Amino acid sequence: MEKGYRLSAATGLHKGDREYQQDQVGLFAHPHVMGCVLGVVADGMGGRTGGRKASDQVIMTARQLFERYAPATEDAAALLRQIGNEAHLVIKLTAIAAEQEPHSTLAAFLINPGGECHWIHTGDSRLYHFRGSTMVRRTSDHSFVQALVDRGELTAAQAATHPQANVLLGCLGTEEEPQLDAHYIPRLQIGDSIIACSDGLWHYFTQEELGSVLHSLPPREASEFLVDKARVRAGGGGDNLSLAIVKIERLEDNKPAIGSAFVHLGKH
Repeated sequence: MEKGYRLSAATGLHKGDREYQQDQVGLFAHPHVMGCVLGVVADGMGGRTGGRKASDQVIMTARQLFERYAPATEDAAALLRQIGNEAHLVIKLTAIAAEQEPHSTLAAFLINPGGECHWIHTGDSRLYHFRGSTMVRRTSDHSFVQALVDRGELTAAQAATHPQANVLLGCLGTEEEPQLDAHYIPRLQIGDSIIACSDGLWHYFTQEELGSVLHSLPPREASEFLVDKARVRAGGGGDNLSLAIVKIERLEDNKPAIGSAFVHLGKH
């Protein structure tokens, strides 16, 4: 990526129409390395408090491991896999201690100085890479309906309204080892956006809509717009929703290299 770029970022969090907030989101600038950023979305499941405990543990594990990460000498892909595996084990131990069944999805991306990006996910929280308004790639859900789509037994439109749309085939905290799918982007470009989001958000948008919003609005405004529009489209039946956005922008003289919008919307 050419020199003279900045990372502009924001997060959004809303409990939707649910009684409890079980989503969590984190967006962290590395404490010592400029231009190194980690974004994490976790959608917790399991009883009144079990899901929130699980998603909290994902964010806590991610933050602690990222703070010790040395980009110059360590492998970003290995760090993301370590986050997934360690959070998985912690959630399983919580289940034993509390006799609950906590689980969580994971969608995380790590941007290194110079613009390389790694991501990892399990469950149905998604990651998208847009170039301008065009989607370059997104993750494929570890879900029952996605498996049916992959086999040609459902269309994507049918999957969106299927009664078992929320049944996952993989996540953190299960008896089985989690399926952690990774992807590598060698170099992000000015105009690129990365978004991690839970199904409470992506369910209400086409990829074209997401791309258009991320391309036309700065991350903070995009986050606010997407949360508000998802709430309207949910019609009173919305799930918890969370998102983390990073956009690669041209560096301007009056702006820092790292965007100052590392805050969530504060909507609970």
